[in-house]
Amino acid sequence: MPRRTAALLVAIALGSAAAVGCSSAAAPDRAAGLSSEAGAPDAPASVPAPVVSTSTAPAPTASASTEAPTPSPSSAPAAASVAVRGTVTDGLESPWGLAVLPGGDLLVSERDSARILRVSAKDGGRTVAGTVPGVTSGGEGGLLGLALSPDFATDHRVYAYFSTGSDNRIARLDLDPSRPAGSQLGAPTVLLSGIPHGPRHNGGRIAFGPDGFLYAGTGDANDRSLAQDRDSLGGKVLRLTRDGDPAPGNPFPGSPVWSLGHRNVQGLAWDPQGRLWASEFGQDTWDELNLITPGGNYGWPTVEGVAGRAGFADPVAQWHTADASPSGIAFASGAVWVAALRGTRLWRVPLDGDRAAGAPQEFLRGEYGRLRTVAADGDGTLLLVTDNTDGRGSPRPGDDRILRLDVNGG
Repeated sequence: MPRRTAALLVAIALGSAAAVGCSSAAAPDRAAGLSSEAGAPDAPASVPAPVVSTSTAPAPTASASTEAPTPSPSSAPAAASVAVRGTVTDGLESPWGLAVLPGGDLLVSERDSARILRVSAKDGGRTVAGTVPGVTSGGEGGLLGLALSPDFATDHRVYAYFSTGSDNRIARLDLDPSRPAGSQLGAPTVLLSGIPHGPRHNGGRIAFGPDGFLYAGTGDANDRSLAQDRDSLGGKVLRLTRDGDPAPGNPFPGSPVWSLGHRNVQGLAWDPQGRLWASEFGQDTWDELNLITPGGNYGWPTVEGVAGRAGFADPVAQWHTADASPSGIAFASGAVWVAALRGTRLWRVPLDGDRAAGAPQEFLRGEYGRLRTVAADGDGTLLLVTDNTDGRGSPRPGDDRILRLDVNGG
């Protein structure tokens, strides 16, 4: 059994878990292989109480300081708080990726329009940097994740993950802010193509790790057999050089695959010790937060959630699918923070090294609808991107928006 089996993660009761996991309005869709983004996300009052560990965290308000029940005699989560400082910008259309530029301005990708916008840190004003050519939107595909070169201050390079009519790709673009708005992006240089594409499960998150290599989370493109196929780029975490080649030290020689057995990786983040964490959509029962190790097999489609089966790595935290659909993640204040789409809330998972230090805690439940991306902007500050205009949410006045949060880990 992997070392991350979790006394913290044993469900309250198998019967209760099955009832909650299969009784949501979206259960028939999920059984058919649809993403856990589906369902009726903007009715939080009807969402069942989360079953995430041996005890259930309360639902704190946006700025209240709370402490979750003790999940075991030896580990209690620290008190934590979340306060919404304000709105950075609003009026976005299907925002997906986010990158913080030197100086504090933001780049944000719009999935369906294929535009990359620059958002002023001073007043939230937006300009169109440019539109990425060759992007095909539809379903869960389009212009997805963004990442800045580790040497962005000198090379001005932006990396993007996007869908075409036949595959998903990772490309590099030069950004020249001295050029007129709308034409600040250079032509894309495709670094990696052939990532499986489908109407659902396209992955899309990219990020540079502390080792200087580019990591990408991919999905199984609704073909679950791809996740266990080492020769496929689907259902994987990939590790690449800045030019798109397999990074040296990868576990499978000549392959960009860093880990396998994933259904749809949506978030990537590193803790201060350099450990990689990833969020993943489940299907019928469990969404996951995983600690990613080189060559690790995370079980899909053989297992979902904590299984305790030899050869498969168990998640460090898990949620019933009605409570999460975990998308972007970020590390701040001693915890991984998880933006939930269908769950319409922000989750905090306190960590003690490579394990959960207590039950996940929820914030902002139902207050801003679907939450797509979260990014650290200083240890006690998070940027949170809503996603209510993508056809699955119920847009509210001002949607979609980027919020600035102050978080305290206790």
